[in-house]
Amino acid sequence: MDEGGAGQRLDNYLIKVLKGAPKTLVYRIIRSGEVRVNKGRAAADTRLAMGDEVRVPPLRLAERSPEEAAAVPAREFPVLFEDDCMLVINKPAGVAVHGGSGVSFGVIEQLRRARPESRFLELVHRLDKETSGILVIAKKRSALTVLQDHFRERKAHKTYAALVIGQWPGSKKVIDVALHKYLTAEGERRVRAVRGDSDEGRRSISLVKVMQHFKAFSLLDVTIKTGRTHQIRVHLASEGHPIVGDEKYGDFNLNHALARGTAVAGVRMGDLPGGRFERMFLHARYLSLPHPVSEASLVFEAPLPSECQSLLAALDAANG
Repeated sequence: MDEGGAGQRLDNYLIKVLKGAPKTLVYRIIRSGEVRVNKGRAAADTRLAMGDEVRVPPLRLAERSPEEAAAVPAREFPVLFEDDCMLVINKPAGVAVHGGSGVSFGVIEQLRRARPESRFLELVHRLDKETSGILVIAKKRSALTVLQDHFRERKAHKTYAALVIGQWPGSKKVIDVALHKYLTAEGERRVRAVRGDSDEGRRSISLVKVMQHFKAFSLLDVTIKTGRTHQIRVHLASEGHPIVGDEKYGDFNLNHALARGTAVAGVRMGDLPGGRFERMFLHARYLSLPHPVSEASLVFEAPLPSECQSLLAALDAANG
């Protein structure tokens, strides 16, 4: 293990170095014990250190051709902050943070293409493809390690705006429900809520605050105390209030109606751009964390995307 992999999670490291390997394959060989770190089995979230020996089984991987590499479009994203150490952007919905699992390229590949002079650009954390909002990218290896430590040690505080179906009870302010990550028969990553005493679950905590009630919906601020995969989506759905537009854990009929412009709960869809709402209403709107070098407190805020603002305005009008 050289400096390039030090401080990274094992799964992230393998996804990067095993170019062309589907993420489902990476997680399968880790779970099966075929990946060895210093001759022992390791978990996907094992942190690698300088000098670690990582061994993987022989794999037949499809190499990306020069034509495919050249097909990655150069793209910049709205910048919320940038210095020599880090870049903070406002990621749009519908864009994956990195390529893999059927996605040819994501935010990081497009940024590298747009900034050929940058010697180092790496994701500090992740957002789901369907989620918009604040995303942090490191511009130095040393900054990456420190920033990832901030997230792991809960020095980074993240709040999301989420529109859910139904009237969220104002008294329900804490969701402390364990989550279990698994793969479907088709190899798709999913998460389910499990009992706290279940061996397969990991404790997960979300704090919920009602920002506004509508006739059939609630706008919430959700602050996560743990950073599990799909945590907010599964936590809210497990309480009977799935996120609007969530294709994995939401209400299919409602999502379909919004996407095709059918009126829902008195909402005038014609007031929305294009008369439709075709995304998940989950937005990483706030992040605070220490600077990786100066330790100064940094606070970032990303305004709601226009389509989300338009839907809220339509819901507000429907309130009468």
